[in-house]
Amino acid sequence: MKHPRLVPGLALVVASMVVLFTVPREYFAAVTIISTSSMLLAAWYAGALNVARRLRYASVGAGLLSAAALYLVFFLGGAAVDAFHPLGVTSASEASIYSLISSPSNPVYFQVVLLLFDSAGFEAFFRGALQARLQGRIGVAAAPAVALVDAAIHLVTLNPIWVGGTFVADLVWGLTYYYGRGIQASFTSHLAWDLAIFIVRPIV
Repeated sequence: MKHPRLVPGLALVVASMVVLFTVPREYFAAVTIISTSSMLLAAWYAGALNVARRLRYASVGAGLLSAAALYLVFFLGGAAVDAFHPLGVTSASEASIYSLISSPSNPVYFQVVLLLFDSAGFEAFFRGALQARLQGRIGVAAAPAVALVDAAIHLVTLNPIWVGGTFVADLVWGLTYYYGRGIQASFTSHLAWDLAIFIVRPIV
């Protein structure tokens, strides 16, 4: 195998996410830190935890545009779910997800720190380690491939909105990583979207 260190790293990440999605709700925020730490550790072990030496404004701009587009997709998607109730699903399924972070028991500053850590961990591993390796073989197709991996892990939640939303968000961040030329773009998009949809203006 060309990148053998990805295998134990991926196993660690999957295990930490399964635990995250199955613990009682009151422990979700704390276990999120453990899970994202696992992602950072896995990215480091794979040799993909690199800190940029300079800020690339074009990448940051691409990330902000990507986050705005993704927010619009989720806004329209939420409206469509409420209008058509596919498989009996309503936006209440989304509200239950957002409340895991934006709970009154979590101060705003803690929510911001948690989302910052979450964005860093996810992008470091799923884009910086996993997608970066796949891109060398399959190019832009690595974006949907990684999105499918993350969505598959989310199946353990038994929440179709969460699984579908994960695939859409990951696909956008993967394409942002590919066309924005690196993790600065995808990290900016991920963090900006997180802050907007969890804190600034939740859509449900």
